[in-house]
Amino acid sequence: MDFGKYVRTVPDFPKKGILFYDLMPLFGSSEGFPRLIESIAAPYRTERLAHVVGIEARGFIVGAALANLLEIGFVPIRKKGKLPGKVRELSYALEYGQDTIAIQDGAIAKGARVLLVDDLLATGGTAKAALDLLSQVGADVVESVFVAELIGLGGRERLSGRKIRSLLTYHVTE
Repeated sequence: MDFGKYVRTVPDFPKKGILFYDLMPLFGSSEGFPRLIESIAAPYRTERLAHVVGIEARGFIVGAALANLLEIGFVPIRKKGKLPGKVRELSYALEYGQDTIAIQDGAIAKGARVLLVDDLLATGGTAKAALDLLSQVGADVVESVFVAELIGLGGRERLSGRKIRSLLTYHVTE
């Protein structure tokens, strides 16, 4: 299925000079979204996985649906201050500033095989931080899966040495 037909581009969002790839029409499609989740799930049907881990916020959309289809648990990686109880946090540099992500302590057992899922791979900063956080808690990340990847922004290079799968790719320049 051509998932790209559901993706719309929005110029100058969230700021002038940025071309935003809007996946919400795909997520909202009663035809496209179920097929998307099935396509992502196909290679993992026979894998012994413990969890799908989704990055806030759009990774939750894909990740929860994928976990449901694979009949495994879903674990969120959230921004600082959004999870109750004891958490493990990791701060990382952004283009302009810093951010912190968190996962609840005990959400993933050491050695648990997981998939990391997000909607988009661009520069790779948040994905790398999520992978580093999962490494800290002892998770075995089988693969990082993205609905779309913006090639030319360095994300894949930043995640070098990791297994990455993207269903859609777009060649862009900074």
